Amino acid sequence: MKRALVFQHMDHDHPGRFADFFAADGIVPEPVRLFEGQEIPPLAPYDVLFVLGGAQDTWQEDQFPWLAAEKQAIREWVAERAKPYFGVCLGHQLLAAALGGEVALAEEGEVGVFDVTLTGEAVSHRLMQGLEPNHKVMQWHLAEVKRVPEQACVLASSARTRVQALAVGEHAMSTQFHCEFSPQTVAAWSSLPGYIANLEKHCGAGAYPRLVRESFPLMPRMERMTRRMYDNLALASGLRK
Repeated sequence: MKRALVFQHMDHDHPGRFADFFAADGIVPEPVRLFEGQEIPPLAPYDVLFVLGGAQDTWQEDQFPWLAAEKQAIREWVAERAKPYFGVCLGHQLLAAALGGEVALAEEGEVGVFDVTLTGEAVSHRLMQGLEPNHKVMQWHLAEVKRVPEQACVLASSARTRVQALAVGEHAMSTQFHCEFSPQTVAAWSSLPGYIANLEKHCGAGAYPRLVRESFPLMPRMERMTRRMYDNLALASGLRK
């Protein structure tokens, strides 16, 4: 079986619907809990790198020293080894930072359901083929990519955030939005008071039930978008023969 190396930045976080995609392709996810001090293993034995979101910011290496090693690993994986990569939220920002881009606090963050639109570059890009031009997605970020690495292109944007999705060649892609969030992901927050408190901090009292009511009817289309992106990456990168 193939192996997915998963960089995890906070407890109770996981690849969400990508776990189903991995299972269908015979790929076993192996998480590294960086926030607990687990070390990054040698990269050579792995077939795909999946980098999750997190509460940390890419520039906080003094507070989270492991960020430096993580960025180096991402740089080696994407720029030197040119192997399949998918990053979400912080994983999107880390891809940009690792390859020489710039990440900073957003002028206006996004928490909840928002619209994203594919860019002109995405229309002809292999990693976005088969997608409709507009999508509703799940967001939870206060930082954003301000400057895109030279070797990357922007695949999607929103009214608040110009860089909603990135591609590096045809082997690496990332989304600022949480395309991994599934109905199971959101339902699990009901058992995590810290997640609900954080959501209410940004969206007000009662934010969680409102988000459930808004997001659940949209989940099938979100799943189709994510599945298409994953399938495109798997085929273009050679992850799936």
